[in-house]
Amino acid sequence: MNASTDSPGDAVTATLLQITQHTERLAVLDEREAAHHQELTARLAELAGLLTETCSRVDDVHATAARQSALLDSLEGLDQQVAVLASRLTDITPVHDGRDDQDGKRYRPSPAPPWWKLSGEEQLEAIARLRAWVEQVYRPGYGHLAAILGPCWEQHPLCLYGLDWLMELWSILHLTSTRGAPVLASQAEWQTRLLPALAEQMHIETTRCQHARTTPPREPAAVERRPAHGTGTSWQRTAPQ
Repeated sequence: MNASTDSPGDAVTATLLQITQHTERLAVLDEREAAHHQELTARLAELAGLLTETCSRVDDVHATAARQSALLDSLEGLDQQVAVLASRLTDITPVHDGRDDQDGKRYRPSPAPPWWKLSGEEQLEAIARLRAWVEQVYRPGYGHLAAILGPCWEQHPLCLYGLDWLMELWSILHLTSTRGAPVLASQAEWQTRLLPALAEQMHIETTRCQHARTTPPREPAAVERRPAHGTGTSWQRTAPQ
């Protein structure tokens, strides 16, 4: 009698073989899922970093927008202020006619010197006019503000530009036959706001330069005030005798 081919031992062996195969497949799946998990974790960390960077940039943009908004708020009403100042200048600037010029009661500002291209005799004449005003009006009349102007101011374009408009505006405000409220207010603004600001600029300019330590003090030249040709009163320098 022949033994059956489907013996219990063969069935157990086949079952164990299948269990082993399933176990191997599960191990492969576990390894694959572990790799996927690591990859997803790395991607999530990268996305978290990008999100943090984006939030930081958004905060920077927000801060910039806030600063710009504050700047715009500070500029609000600036056009009205400029209009008011322009109106003041219009009120105090004399309207010239033949009678006023002949009487010499009103000052007519001179054309602005083109300091950036002046040279030779023209430059010397323009500087001499400023020098005469500085020595006759500015230094004697404006105390410690004038005293901080360095002796080398003639070699600094910043001082030439500044003293030119300072002199002309002073002349408009003081060489006039009338003195109403607008002129009085402008004189106060000239001395309390414009003059100290420019004096400080010129002090810094003329005390932090190389030649300020090597230029010897210059003796003031004698000056006098002469009427300019058809333009009211003009400051001119007279050579010392």
